[in-house]
Amino acid sequence: MRQVLPLLAALLVAQPLPALAQETPAATTTFRIDKARLDRALADMVASGRATGVEALVWKDGREAYYGSTGLADREANRPMRRDTLVQVYSMTKPVTGVSLMQLWEQGKFGLDDPLARYLPEFATMLVRDGTDAAGAPIWRPSKRPVTIRDVLRHTAGFAYGGGDSAAEKAFAAADPLGLDHDLTEFGHRLAHLPLIFDPGSEWRYSSAVDVQALLVEKLSGQPFEDYARQHVLAPLGIKEAGWSQPMDRLDRFAATYILGADGKLTREPDAVTRARNFPKPAMTMGGAGIVAPIDDYMRFARMLLGQGTLDGVRILKPATVRLMATNALDPRITEKSWLPSKGNVGFGIDFAVRIGQPKTPEENRGAVGEFFWDGAASTLFWVDPANRLAAVFFVQTKPFQATLHRDFRRAVYGAAYLGPSGD
Repeated sequence: MRQVLPLLAALLVAQPLPALAQETPAATTTFRIDKARLDRALADMVASGRATGVEALVWKDGREAYYGSTGLADREANRPMRRDTLVQVYSMTKPVTGVSLMQLWEQGKFGLDDPLARYLPEFATMLVRDGTDAAGAPIWRPSKRPVTIRDVLRHTAGFAYGGGDSAAEKAFAAADPLGLDHDLTEFGHRLAHLPLIFDPGSEWRYSSAVDVQALLVEKLSGQPFEDYARQHVLAPLGIKEAGWSQPMDRLDRFAATYILGADGKLTREPDAVTRARNFPKPAMTMGGAGIVAPIDDYMRFARMLLGQGTLDGVRILKPATVRLMATNALDPRITEKSWLPSKGNVGFGIDFAVRIGQPKTPEENRGAVGEFFWDGAASTLFWVDPANRLAAVFFVQTKPFQATLHRDFRRAVYGAAYLGPSGD
């Protein structure tokens, strides 16, 4: 026994306990930022015809590790993609909205499991489809439980978003609650009178919930949503240009958006569509989309998250709140997750996808356990990787969403072998 005890002790020292994925994420393979590899990846995106122009910014170990750009922000004007180019980030707006609302949570303005109707009474009675009648028309019943704010934060409320063939989605499309000529109050009024797709808490489905978050910010703060976000999130971070309202004198720096057709050719989206949310700004300030930003502005937001809520001595959120947002919040009983699994081995926190395990296939995006991220409709992307002390922002303006751009950029950041088969 005297001989066995020292041996056991040595084994315990030599074999540390594995890290918990959500609490102490650890990288499994070291890597370095290879500028030439990143330059080649960006150049291939343009040369292959998947984008007219791209740019990327990587922050690692407390410093800028890479910036690169190539191609054109406006092909017709022959205007290059540059560091001061403004892009529409679409759903990368959502994390900014979530941070705004979670500031108010820190102030005790609401509880995560409070019914939404406590603050927005029009959402007190929500209907869910319960079969069809003899004529084939939907039959509706009250939802099995109220929508909670936690549901609104993690896309389990059951709200629609306007795409799909269900009766609830068709009703959403007909009511057009996110029409640009509405404000958030009108949006809430219209949405509250529409049916849910499913009972709250039973599924994950991307939705207009983040626009409800923006409406909650207005209700709880007493300020217009954009004013609150600018005053309490963007301006304190030293973000000077990112936002919904954009002066017309910045239009000549705004990137055009291009549609990648089935024939592999890029055609310009009509300017009226591209500019509709910002130049000039309409009545609607979406919580789920609408921010226009240069890449450095968005990186300051990402660096704040990497800094556990603080950037350059300015605290936006408490570290515990950032950890809460970046922790998988989906109950194991939630097995229906729409297209979320296409993002990889991930769960979902508060306005972020959260990597909960290493990539399962060579085709899956590179990344470290514990990272959190989101992207945008025109193929923009950002992520925060605490294990590697890294934040990355990727800007492009190609529709429809091009997942291969993200795959190639992540491989260029981490290297082909990182968290995947060697030589992949």
